[in-house]
This record gives sequence, structure tokens and C-alpha cells, in this order.
Amino acid sequence: MRRDGARFGSSSGQIRRPCDPDDLYRAAMALARRGLIGSQHLVVLGTYGLHERPPDPRCLNEQNAFQLWDEALDRLTTVLRQKGIVE
Repeated sequence: MRRDGARFGSSSGQIRRPCDPDDLYRAAMALARRGLIGSQHLVVLGTYGLHERPPDPRCLNEQNAFQLWDEALDRLTTVLRQKGIVE
């Protein structure tokens, strides 16, 4: 969204969200810096995030991506719980 020119602020949108896309980006990059997720995880998160869907484990060519996606989201969820963004 940011690449398309979107700006995020406290008054953005009608619905109050628990976080903005920058929170997710910062959490993912912190995990990468600590070595808890790798570059392949980041590629999968970015690719399927742009498609606005997770990889489908039923598709043979997406099974590896699904495993990376699942690992990354597991680690992201832990960080986001600590910050109170997800329950």
C-alpha cells in the first residue's frame, strides 16, 4: 500500500485498526535481523502479501511456500502478542 502512495496516520480510515502495515514490517525485519526468519520467509511474506492470500498447501508448487509462511506467521504472532496487537 505504501508503494502505491498510501499514507498511514492516526486519522487514516474509518475503522480503528490495532496496528498499521509498518508495525508488521518492523516486526518481520526485527525477526530477520535476529535470525529467527530468513530471506526466503521474507520473500514468501512479500509475494503472497501482495496477492492478499496465503500459499495454498494443496498446490504442489506452493507447499514449500506454505511451510515458510506458516513458520514466519508463527514467529510474527509471538511478537505481535507481546505488543498487544493480536490475542
